Amino acid sequence: MADAPSPYRFLLVNAYSLPEGAAFRMHTFRGRKEEMLMNHAMLAPLLAGIDWDVHPGAPATHGPWPVETREEFEITGVNRLPVVREACASGRYNAIVLLGGGDPGYLAARDIGHRHGVAVTSCAHAQMHAAVMLGQRFSILDVSEVHTLRMADLVALYRMTGHCASIRNLEFPLPRPAHQGRISVQDENERFAREGASAMVETAVAEAVAAIEEDGAEALILGCSAAYWLKPVLQRRLAGLGWDAPVLEGYGCAIAMAKMLVDLGADASGLAFPHDPPKRVRRRKVV
Repeated sequence: MADAPSPYRFLLVNAYSLPEGAAFRMHTFRGRKEEMLMNHAMLAPLLAGIDWDVHPGAPATHGPWPVETREEFEITGVNRLPVVREACASGRYNAIVLLGGGDPGYLAARDIGHRHGVAVTSCAHAQMHAAVMLGQRFSILDVSEVHTLRMADLVALYRMTGHCASIRNLEFPLPRPAHQGRISVQDENERFAREGASAMVETAVAEAVAAIEEDGAEALILGCSAAYWLKPVLQRRLAGLGWDAPVLEGYGCAIAMAKMLVDLGADASGLAFPHDPPKRVRRRKVV
């Protein structure tokens, strides 16, 4: 007897696709879907029972490096919208999961998704909402000074300022020309895989404890997707110090939120993400 089809038909969309030879090595942009999904082994239990695929992302036009500046996030967000539109119009998927810690193009992608009845989730948005279900206040651990500004923008955009205790900068930046010669988050990920030790891990532990003790954080989230590998080791280290504080990463939260929305039979409010034109209009909107 054939297995019943999965109720979850997800497309996971990378934020951008880098060319061959780019310095970023944390996942590939071509080949098997498992290789295109960063930290696949960590996510595999959550993906069980889901019919899923990965899109490599629209070709990067900001440059052959990871995004960090506001300009680069805006460019990347615009580039990925045709990918979302095509996937939603295909009828193959009931949820789109936007990968990438800075959520490029997320709100516009939800407009597209609602027009097709497809749920759209993203990493920072899902993490923040999961965090406030677990406690009242969260802190974000992020990779660099510039990237923290993107996360601060998202905290305000998602109306989470009352819940965000702090954004703490670990200063292990992305491998970009602007940071040439500096130790990157990628370097530390590879070092931890080889040696089981990492200066970035030690910094993350220290900043997480400070966020709890000094800022009042009750949950911790990771800002840049390149740092999501920290989740299990940081969770273990905090538990070893006696801190019962959940650590979240964006891919898992966005996948879990997509499953929840499919189970609820909902994708978005048509008042927040209206059709063009809206089926009904309001005479007054309060913000």
